[in-house]
Amino acid sequence: MAPLSPVFAFAGGVLIGLAAALFLLLAGRIAGISGLTAIATRIGSGGTPWAQAAAFVIGLPLGAWVVASAVRQPDIAVTSSIPLLIAAGLLVGFGTRLANGCTSGHGVCGVARLSPRSLIATATFMGCGALTVFVMRHLFGA
Repeated sequence: MAPLSPVFAFAGGVLIGLAAALFLLLAGRIAGISGLTAIATRIGSGGTPWAQAAAFVIGLPLGAWVVASAVRQPDIAVTSSIPLLIAAGLLVGFGTRLANGCTSGHGVCGVARLSPRSLIATATFMGCGALTVFVMRHLFGA
């Protein structure tokens, strides 16, 4: 995949922030993707109505498709093994349930509201991510 232009990166950040702000202002709910996905798939419950959660989750890939169609098609190549990707996805899912939220709920919405729980969760997952990169690069040479 070609390096992303700073303009596209900035626009993506603005769109994520705008979507989170509008969801909070118009629906009165936090745009935490793991929570909305749990409600939409009926494996979790919460204050957001099912139809609203399902519409939000369906809108995520549709929005990406619209932007990709209008701007450019990314060249994506999967270089990891499928079992490794499945295991990683399951671990991420377990972690989001354990932390009562994911990067969108804690990192985008919670930090913006200065939620102490979200500040701690975000610092924890950012620190673990940095530690993982350090270990993989310096101890395993990946």
